[in-house]
Amino acid sequence: MKSYFIKESKILAHNEKAALYSKLLQSAQEQHAKLQSRMEKVDELIKEAESCLVALEADSDWEEWEADCSDEMAEGKNQGKGNEFKSLKAQEEELQRELSDLEAENEQTLAQMNQLKEEEKSCQELLERYDFTEWEITEWSEQQAVFNFLYDAIELTVVFGPPIDGDDFGEDPSRQIVSLNFESHLDEEKAPPSSCLVQRLIFQFIEGQGCWQEKCPTLYYLPQVLHDVSLVVSRCKILGEEIEFLERWGGKFNLLKTEVDDTKVKLLFSASTAFAKFELTLSLSADYPSASLPFTVQKQIGNIGEEEISAVLSNVPVGYHYLRRIVSLIHQNLLQAPR
Repeated sequence: MKSYFIKESKILAHNEKAALYSKLLQSAQEQHAKLQSRMEKVDELIKEAESCLVALEADSDWEEWEADCSDEMAEGKNQGKGNEFKSLKAQEEELQRELSDLEAENEQTLAQMNQLKEEEKSCQELLERYDFTEWEITEWSEQQAVFNFLYDAIELTVVFGPPIDGDDFGEDPSRQIVSLNFESHLDEEKAPPSSCLVQRLIFQFIEGQGCWQEKCPTLYYLPQVLHDVSLVVSRCKILGEEIEFLERWGGKFNLLKTEVDDTKVKLLFSASTAFAKFELTLSLSADYPSASLPFTVQKQIGNIGEEEISAVLSNVPVGYHYLRRIVSLIHQNLLQAPR
């Protein structure tokens, strides 16, 4: 049973990545087709221009006409023919330049398509290398199933409806689910602050989803629930590891103290070199690290305030180890020299 849900969760993750890169690849292919069409039209125009030039150069009547006409008329006609010839030459050169530009665009599009294929391959390898399944089955009976997350700190109990005839193993996707209940087993009095923060953020997500039974009315939807919760658990667990890292090694970044306050993290920086001491408070949510963090700054010594911190944070992209990268960039940009 566990292997079934693990497989379903991996399929969901794979499908999300595949859909994204398929859209990017389709867009690149459409652009490539448009460029090919434009190049064909330019080729036709070039052929037409070349045929006109050949006709002009092969005009055998031109010399006879020049001999019969007066010098003045011949000169005017020659000038007209010459101007027409120059105009066609200019058009040909312009078309050649446009063709060269199109060929360059075509090569660039092909390079982008190849890059997208490489990125898709890389994502596939990452999906195979890392298993984001954060749950374990501890019970599966005719009446219910129990799943544990985050080292047994969170328990999900799924209560089934009446069994379906012919479903000997209770795995029929159409079997109804009566209720889904999440319960915390973390002892917050004994647990470290980082673990308490992680637990709060996960339950912030769980409670923010409303009625889980409506999202998961039958067994068919259960793999999606396990997948969604696993993603949040995985991200929050990494956040907890980041906080523990800063608590242990923050001194390397002029970080005197890392404190957890409900769903906020307070970072006290101090650097004699920069003659600065300030406290940065970051407000965290279950969306971490996919969104920028609201913050406040309390000056204690020096001139580093919200404006300076905002300038630094604007250069830190969201994503993996977001908190650690924020601390590192503040250390590099603000605390290495007097301000």
